[in-house]
Amino acid sequence: MTDKVVRFTLDTNILIYSVDSAAGARHERALEIVDRAAERDCWLTLQALSEFYVAATRKNIVPRYEAAAQINDWLTIFPTVAATADAMRTALREAVAGHLSYWDGLLVATAAEAGCAVIITEDMQDGKVVGGVRIHDPFKGAVLSKTLRDVLGLR
Repeated sequence: MTDKVVRFTLDTNILIYSVDSAAGARHERALEIVDRAAERDCWLTLQALSEFYVAATRKNIVPRYEAAAQINDWLTIFPTVAATADAMRTALREAVAGHLSYWDGLLVATAAEAGCAVIITEDMQDGKVVGGVRIHDPFKGAVLSKTLRDVLGLR
C-alpha cells in the first residue's frame, strides 16, 4: 500500500447507502467507506449533503430529523466545500456538451477545485478521469479495488 494520502469525496449515493440498512451489501460497503473516510482526507461537497437530505427524506429512508442530524454529524466530521461560480460554469459546459449531467459536472468541478483526486460514486463510469478527478465505483466487483483500498487506508 502506498503511504501517499489522496484527497477524495463521496457522492450522494454513498451517503444514502451508508444509512439505508435495506440496501444490504451496498449498505455494508458504504458504511465501511464513510467510516474510513472520516479518518482520511475526505472532503464532502455541500451539494452531496443537500442531495442526501432530499433523497433520504423523499424516499423515506430516514425521517427528516434523522437526516438533518446525520448531516450535522458529517458537517462536524468532514471538511466541506461549496460550489463556486467557476464550478457552475464548468458543469454547464459539460452538460451542454453532453459529457455529464449538470449535477455530476458540478460535483466533479467542485471536487477538483477542492483538490480531490478521486470521487467515490456508482453514478459515473468507473475509472474515467474527468477534470483531473478519477471516478471509482466501490460496488464494481466483489471487493474494493486496490486503488480504493489505498485511498481509504485499508490493507
